[in-house]
Amino acid sequence: MARVVTDKDMSFYIGREASKLWKRFCAEITTEINLLAENWKYILGGLICQYIHGLAARGVHYFHRPGPILQDVGFYLLPELGQDRAYISETLFTTIFLSFVLWTFHPFIFKTKKIYTVLIWCRVLAFLVGCQFLRIITFYSTQLPGPNYHCREGSKLATLPPPDNILEVLLIVPRGVLYGCGDLIFSSHMIFSLVFVRTYQKYGTRRFIKQCAWLAVIAQSLLILASRKHYTVDVVVAWYTVNLVVFFIDKTLPELPDRTSALLLPVTKDSKSKEENHKLLNGNSGDPAEWRPRNGKIVEDGKTVHVEAVINGA
Repeated sequence: MARVVTDKDMSFYIGREASKLWKRFCAEITTEINLLAENWKYILGGLICQYIHGLAARGVHYFHRPGPILQDVGFYLLPELGQDRAYISETLFTTIFLSFVLWTFHPFIFKTKKIYTVLIWCRVLAFLVGCQFLRIITFYSTQLPGPNYHCREGSKLATLPPPDNILEVLLIVPRGVLYGCGDLIFSSHMIFSLVFVRTYQKYGTRRFIKQCAWLAVIAQSLLILASRKHYTVDVVVAWYTVNLVVFFIDKTLPELPDRTSALLLPVTKDSKSKEENHKLLNGNSGDPAEWRPRNGKIVEDGKTVHVEAVINGA
């Protein structure tokens, strides 16, 4: 006869699962803080480079001169969305961006995890900085007349007046990011999208999501052209430049530890020591139901078992 689940049973189950989730979250926080303490210079350097990239994009706007839209095969093949529907491209990009950011923080919630949040962002920022360095050199070398609506002849936003003070140049506001002109070759949206998708392709675990991600990037490329935000050359150059930069930088960086393909800790008589070792290696609570493997090497020496954790900084 089937057992009837009462409200008391449900409350007990919810309380137990909430306790496990909280322990897992706290343990992951401890692990990530330790990794951040070792790798904060890389994170900070990457964030500073993001600011420098934004500063360079704003600076080139002062040199932008509107002119006739250049002949472009993408504009010829793809119908123009128009200003009223230009938001579609930004909506898709925002979806890709936020989805990736949320995925990088999934180790704080889920039991099954393959990455460390700090280490994956060290890697991602290295990819972004490499691509953005090349992008700055490229769009300062040649300024093309912007095809976007606010960059065309007759628009008040197409050119910027000389700055009154240095603070006006150094202060980056959202309006300046959305209505920039002159930073065309190559597309910054494509840099972020391709870096994020390539990273998930390597470290993600869901094949269906990987396929959807690549389809989303292809759609993003077409929507950028249909929105007249970039010329076709900006998107094409981004496709092969970003992939090459990511490929070569990825080869030079140490491989990240894989949290899913490791040996389990052996059972010992000292349960407290086992808990401490497990927390140290995996950032888990001491609940046996939450134990998970992680990269490590087990060396047996009589009755003593040594576990050497592999934690590589990016």
